[in-house]
This record gives sequence, structure tokens and C-alpha cells, in this order.
Amino acid sequence: MTSNVNAASSLPGSARPSIDLSASFKAYDVRGIVGETIDAGIVEAVGAAFVDVLGLAGKTVLVGGDMRPSSPEFIAAFAKGAAARGGSVVTLGLISTDELYYACGALDAAGATFTASHNPAQYNGIKMAKAGAQPVSSETGLQEVQAAAEAYLAAGTVLAVADPGSVDQRDILADYAAYLRGLVDLGGIRPLKVVVDAGNGMAGMTTPAVLGDQLLAALPLEIVPLYFELDGTFPNHPANPLEPENLRDLQKAVVEHGADLGLAFDGDADRCFVIDELGEPVSPSAITALVARREIARAKAAGEAEPVIIHNLITSRAVPELVQHDGGRPVRTRVGHSFIKAVMAEEAAVFGGEHSAHYYFRDFWNADTGMLAAMHVLAALGEQEAPLSELAAEYEPYVASGEINSEIEDKAAAVARVREEYEGDDVAIDELDGTTFSAADGSWWFNLRPSNTEPFLRFNGEAKDRETLESIQDTVLAIVRA
Repeated sequence: MTSNVNAASSLPGSARPSIDLSASFKAYDVRGIVGETIDAGIVEAVGAAFVDVLGLAGKTVLVGGDMRPSSPEFIAAFAKGAAARGGSVVTLGLISTDELYYACGALDAAGATFTASHNPAQYNGIKMAKAGAQPVSSETGLQEVQAAAEAYLAAGTVLAVADPGSVDQRDILADYAAYLRGLVDLGGIRPLKVVVDAGNGMAGMTTPAVLGDQLLAALPLEIVPLYFELDGTFPNHPANPLEPENLRDLQKAVVEHGADLGLAFDGDADRCFVIDELGEPVSPSAITALVARREIARAKAAGEAEPVIIHNLITSRAVPELVQHDGGRPVRTRVGHSFIKAVMAEEAAVFGGEHSAHYYFRDFWNADTGMLAAMHVLAALGEQEAPLSELAAEYEPYVASGEINSEIEDKAAAVARVREEYEGDDVAIDELDGTTFSAADGSWWFNLRPSNTEPFLRFNGEAKDRETLESIQDTVLAIVRA
């Protein structure tokens, strides 16, 4: 179906001369409460602004969304605004966030998807990308999109250009699935039973397409589905596997079904968490190391002398150690996908991983995809006979604290107190992202990072053994919370 926009579009609601979208425009994306800080009028203005700021008149503009109840209305509103300003809009319907990145890369077109990732049901938002899946963040155009959208809202109308664009439809699921299958060959692995918890999110659609026989030939995988029904009200549990309580159902199901592993995706399916056959979580750092080893080997086989692996500063020290052992070059970076993607491009890195279970691939336009990471785990497990708990132990030689938040108003003063306690010749201190303290003998490290939006100081630490970690953790938290 193709439609055209031929006139000025009056935005829903009256002109809003004092509109301020800063409540929903964040550093990397847009997230707001539906009907309060994000609605169809705002979305239409953002669609128009997206075309204006990125110079997309006469070019393809992609737009899709997740299973949240407001997504269809928002897709239509964004398409209306973008077409009015001359964009040749292609709506993709229901998509995961990494499907958007696939489409932006494969079609070399800019695009947006409506999702609030793991946020509760009352939220929705927008993740945007330039052609080639390059990120749109506050540093690469998002602030300008906000300002232009605010101007349209203040005027109460989006003026159509002389040659407005059309709105067409396209389904990319089969192409996305085939592309991922081409990157990791699962056809020859031993049979595996896999429980997948989609959390009523988009993995309920992408998992059957990529790992099942819905669109492509069957793989030696028995998929046990958990909450595959697309439902943006999240009736079973929040689609946020970073919170341990949201993994309970998956852990139980893996043990009950005698499965080889479990996979848990967040709402928009760009992150993936892994559970071993015993029902225990495998840390994202271990997954980063496991995938890094595979990608280094593949790159070296293709002739790269020293493949680059990106890791943020909160991932386990096991990651850079393994990368160096395998002949790669580790590059440490700040937390956050826009930083990771920028360094991935600068370094021509083959792979990057974060402690939050975001995994980035050069073969995926430097973008993050939970499904491709999951496929690497399936391949690594299925190419040998050991259970996942044994395989993962190789990549988890240290003991980690996980993230511990302290509610502190004067975060700088708290960090200063810790610095005073630890500063000395036997401790290295750096401020790449927050403040990281590292023992000279390599026996422990910890990082303190202030939240930009909440009165929290975040502690992450790691040590050679549980006793050392608990000693450091207790000491630091006592100082911080004094």
C-alpha cells in the first residue's frame, strides 16, 4: 500500500508555545509516559524533525515498533510527519530493535523504532539510527531533532514540502533471519534443548524466525517457549532480565525441562541473558569473553593480525586477559552504546561487549543484537560436549559484585572520601567513566559511577576471591554511606 501526504498537517491538540521535550529526550533515545510526555502529536513532530535534521527529503525513511499498545498509532504518526517533509517512508510493522539496525544497514537507510525497551507498560519511546545503523544520540543529532520538533509543536502544524513523500510497507523478518543464519552456522551442532523467555516481548516473534523452522530450515534445536505471546502490558513479568527476579521463571523451566541452557531477552530483544543447565546465570562478561574468542579466531583465519575487541570498563578483567591471550587487542571504553559504537567504528573492532548484556558486531554494522550473541553461545556449546556450566567457568575466573546502588546526594564528596582512603602507590586510579580503583597486584578493582538522572552512586567491583571482594565492598560502601 502506498499513500501520499499532500498538505500541511495539523498536529493533534492546540499549539504548545512552551513545549519542552527534555522530559522524554534522553542521551541515547526518547522515552516517555504515553499520554503525558509522549503522544501522537509529539511523535508526528519528531518524524518531521527527523527528516529535516538528517536531510532525508527524497530518501528512504524506515519506521517500525514493538508490541506496546501505542506503537501502531505512533508508527503512523511518525510516518505522517516524515512523509510531509519529503521522506520516502517504509513502515516495517512489528520489529525488534536489532531488526531496525539490520534494516538500516542492509538498506542503507535511516530509521526509527518505537520501543521503551525494558520499561513498564505505560512507557513508549523512540530509538533512531542513521543510514548504516549509525546511532543518533544527543551528540549526533538527537538534540537538534528535539529542538526542531519543539518548534513544530509550538507552531501547531507540520508544513508539507512541495513534493511530499509516500508511505509504503515492507516485511523484513525473513531477510533478517537469513542474514543472522549466514553469520553463525548452527546446522552442524549437537542437538540442544533451549528454553527461551521472551517476556511477552519481540523475541516471541524473532526467536521462531531465526532459531525455529517458521521461515527457514529447521536447526538441531528444540525450543521451549516461555511467554512468546506479544503483549506490551507484560502480564507475566517485566521484560527486564537485568533484574534477577525476572529470571526466576526461566531458571525454573530450564531445570524442569532438563534443558541445555536458557535465553532471556528484554522487551525489544536487543539484549540477551544466558542461563546454564543448572539454572544459574552466566555473566554477560563471560558471554563477552566467549564470543570474543570466537570472533578473534574467525578474524585471524581471515587474515587479521590483531583483531580488536571492545569492552566497557565494568566488564570482568577476564575479558581483556583472554583477548590478549588469543592474540587480539582489547580496547577499554566508557559505558553506553553510543560510545561503544563510535569506538567500534574508529578501531574497526570485530566485536564489543558490555556488562549489561549488549553485544556489538562489526558484521552487524557495529550495532548490538541479542539474537546474534545467543547464536554464538549456541554454536560454542553445540560444537563440544561439555555442559554450559563447565564451559562458562573458563570465562569466569574472578568474583564480581554486580551493581550496587547507594542513594547519595553529594556523590562527588563520597567519591573523594574513597579516594582519600585508597590513594597510594599500590592502587591505580583513573577517571575514564566515574572513578576506577585497581590494585597494583591485580587482585581487585572497583568502580564508582554517579548516575546522571538519579541520586545514586553505583559500585561495581571484582576480586580474585569472595573474601577479598567482600572486604573491599564492605569498606567502600561504609565510606560512601557514612
